Amino acid sequence: MMDRLNFLRSEIDKIDQSLLNLLSKRLSLVSQVGEIKSQLGLFIYDPEREKMILSQRKQEALKLGISPNLVRDILRRIMRESYSYENEKGFKKLYPSSRPVVIIGGNGRMGQFFFKMLTLSGYQVRILDQDDWIHAKSILTNVGVVFISVPIYSVIKVINQLPHLSNDCIIVDLSSVKKSSLTAILKIHTGPVLGLHPMFSPDTTITASMIKKVVICCDGRYPQEYQWLLQQLKLWGAKVYYCNFIEHDKYMSFIQSLCHFTIFVMGYHLFKENIDLKKILSFSSPMFQLELILIGRLFTQNPQLYADIIMSSKNNIIVIKRYYKRLGKMLMLLEQNNKEEFINQFKKIKCWLDSYAGIFLKDSSNLLKYINDIQEY
Repeated sequence: MMDRLNFLRSEIDKIDQSLLNLLSKRLSLVSQVGEIKSQLGLFIYDPEREKMILSQRKQEALKLGISPNLVRDILRRIMRESYSYENEKGFKKLYPSSRPVVIIGGNGRMGQFFFKMLTLSGYQVRILDQDDWIHAKSILTNVGVVFISVPIYSVIKVINQLPHLSNDCIIVDLSSVKKSSLTAILKIHTGPVLGLHPMFSPDTTITASMIKKVVICCDGRYPQEYQWLLQQLKLWGAKVYYCNFIEHDKYMSFIQSLCHFTIFVMGYHLFKENIDLKKILSFSSPMFQLELILIGRLFTQNPQLYADIIMSSKNNIIVIKRYYKRLGKMLMLLEQNNKEEFINQFKKIKCWLDSYAGIFLKDSSNLLKYINDIQEY
């Protein structure tokens, strides 16, 4: 029986090697596809083709008696790697006559990310960082686009330090708070102004990409002048969503400030309770592991950044206070052992979520399976 077991394992090893060889061949073809897309100026991310491939392969899997979900998961991971291979071939430069681009704060993570993407697209990019301001005038001479990619607390200071720029120069603000920054830029610059908020943590590695990444766009002035730049973002694979800066800041109070604050408080609470992390991890469900992953991720980041995000506006504090008040109200239900009202509120929230509840359940199930797969503790 052991001989039989070893033989079967040997056959599996051979198949695994065949799979690796096929994967290498597939990635080589993908690289060639990326080169053609780059020359033709085609979007690196084609959602319709991705959808078609997944649908066809899942149907083929069913005929072979293979789980469609298994095939979907494998293909999605392969596709993510494939986009990185295509990325390395660069992108078509959509504005060939563009003057040099300057990234203020270009040595930061977001600045480096945009430096990489713009360079891959053939743009001439200069960096103006905090030690370069003595040469700011020469660095900013005859430029076509200026990106401001600096910490929130220094955005207004940087804007007010800018020398006079030509009327056709586009100033792009990348900060996560839009009202104050765009208002300040519009006061000192008469040319095109654009607010962009990349909703992702930048990756500056060679395989970094913008595929499926969300970028929020807030028009400032003369939007017709920077449509080529928005198209360039889409060519890189980004999902661009449009809103005004008031709506942007309103939703960031929830997406960023409230979210980060509640994770911070959860971490603070576990710390004050002096929880044994090794033990609680060994007891944890995948759901609680996900909570701990989010907490752990937050506390590896720059504390100054999160303090700035959470405390960037009075409205953020107002939203957090409302949350605190409602937390107290729900706590009263627990103290009163009022299960009926708890269930009543539960049902109301479920009704409000409507069809999204089912979507979120499906997505979370996939996430929890993935967490269980990657567990290293």
